[in-house]
Amino acid sequence: MSLATTAPPSRPIKILMLHGYTQSGALFQAKTGALRKTLSKAFPAGIDLVYPTAPIRLTPADESFLAGTGTAGDGDSRGKGDSGEKEELDAWAWWRRRRTSSACQSGGADADVDAEAFIYEGIDDCFAALAALLATSGPFDGVIGFSQGAAAAAMLASLLEPGRRAAFEARYPDGGIRYPDCFFAATPDGATAIHPPLRFAVAYSGFAASGGGSPYAAFYEPEIRTPVLHFLGSQDVVVEEKRSLALVRACAHRDPRYVVYHPGGHFLPSTQKASVNALVGFIREVMGEGEEAGSGSRI
Repeated sequence: MSLATTAPPSRPIKILMLHGYTQSGALFQAKTGALRKTLSKAFPAGIDLVYPTAPIRLTPADESFLAGTGTAGDGDSRGKGDSGEKEELDAWAWWRRRRTSSACQSGGADADVDAEAFIYEGIDDCFAALAALLATSGPFDGVIGFSQGAAAAAMLASLLEPGRRAAFEARYPDGGIRYPDCFFAATPDGATAIHPPLRFAVAYSGFAASGGGSPYAAFYEPEIRTPVLHFLGSQDVVVEEKRSLALVRACAHRDPRYVVYHPGGHFLPSTQKASVNALVGFIREVMGEGEEAGSGSRI
């Protein structure tokens, strides 16, 4: 993808920006300052980036994860310069990952599967916060997420797709989670979705919540039909490549251009020319397809 591939859309676009584990909306906004400037130049009709903060405030009990020594948060460390003082922290999460009893099993051919058996504590709060944001600040054209925020971005895109509620209902009696009711609003004619399907999603160091016995399979089965652009760090030691590739395989759009490796670790490559050009080209492409189809108004 390149900047010259497709012309920018002729109307302003609005994107939801979801930060990673231990971050906040304000911190993510600061860390993506260079990217915001580039996107503003690439989309002269206007681009509005909205940076919410996740609903779960982390505490000193999460210290091992804040220090980057644990994985239960599915996320990133706070980075150089951030302190881990024993006081109220400006560190937030979309959920906390907790091992299930099956994760304690060991040995045998299913050892790796058992090790990934988990639940996401607080995920209902995540969905409630996102639903409220969609209702009050939308509509959004797309979503961009980093790490845990990237996983949440893919889930959000999935939830807004037609027919996804039925997929959740089919799995619920057998251990799957319920479709979040907050994504539907009561109307005189019955329940209606609170937001149209997203045009695109972007996952930086993302992953799928699809371990052994996962109650979250309905997010990915059937495949996510929303176009998703995936960025993977070739030296990322926080989110394993196999977990990111599981999300890639869960998406119906498997254009090779939609999987971009950058020569770095667990971070958002906001100043790497190749990565930024890929992002701009992707957004222009998916938004341009809508305009060619006659979708000249906001979703």
